[in-house]
Amino acid sequence: MSHDQNFKNMIVDYPRESIAFFAADESHGVDAAVRILPIREEQLQERLGERFRELDVPLLVEWPDGRRAAVLFVFEEETEPRRFSIHRLAHYCLDLAELFDTERVVPVVIFLHPGHYAERLALGSEQCRYLQFHYLHCALFARRARDSFNSTNLVERLTLPSMAYAPDEKLEVYAQATRGLLQLESDPERRLKYLDFIDIYADLTENERILYNQRYPQEAADMSGFAQRFIEQGIEQGIEQGIEQGIETGVQRGEARVLLALLKIRFGDLPDSVRQRVESADAESLLYWSTRVLTAQTLDEVFGDGP
Repeated sequence: MSHDQNFKNMIVDYPRESIAFFAADESHGVDAAVRILPIREEQLQERLGERFRELDVPLLVEWPDGRRAAVLFVFEEETEPRRFSIHRLAHYCLDLAELFDTERVVPVVIFLHPGHYAERLALGSEQCRYLQFHYLHCALFARRARDSFNSTNLVERLTLPSMAYAPDEKLEVYAQATRGLLQLESDPERRLKYLDFIDIYADLTENERILYNQRYPQEAADMSGFAQRFIEQGIEQGIEQGIEQGIETGVQRGEARVLLALLKIRFGDLPDSVRQRVESADAESLLYWSTRVLTAQTLDEVFGDGP
């Protein structure tokens, strides 16, 4: 599991929300009028073949109206604090400052797991400190999930499962994260993408998924409604693909893709045997399973009693 890639995707997809949540102290004025550009991650090399430093997500924030000078936000996700190097981060920031000829650089580090990490770096002697460096840090593991249940910031809601909560709050955390996604994101593809993100960090067991459907019927119903709309969209995409590949084959591929996505949303990671069964199924079976996935409590219920 590449947590770097997961967070990189989220930050690039939702840059304003990420700055507002992870770098709240520097978020003033980062409104809808600003232009935010992801920039190249690897720094230019003095010689080809040399090692280079790579950032998770550098974002250049510009104010087209000129009311503020551009600011470069340097986001770094760190899963295990013991692997974090403040010296490496300082190198990143100095490289970027030189490359873009700016001193307006804001380093931000997101920590997923607890552990010790240096927050400040000072170089010098008894006489003087010649270089002092620190960064904004967001320790997700230390934030109380309950404090963010009603947040209107989508990134804050998506990261609820990575925050601190009691074991008996797990399903409520999952429900609030999912509810936030459905309320704050309207794009079907983004919804599907970040339902997967929520599932990864919530890591519900099959029994927990059954309990979730029982305790949160409204959220489960909302998910079913979204799932039905996504099925219809997938069929339409399959028809479009079928123009070039043959109508029947295109529809079946679209239905199989959507069914696999829905199964993963409901039941988590799928066995290879299930994937192979879906991908090789005929249109009648795919349609039958697609109607059952919305109400079934287990994978066996989806595939039991064939059409």
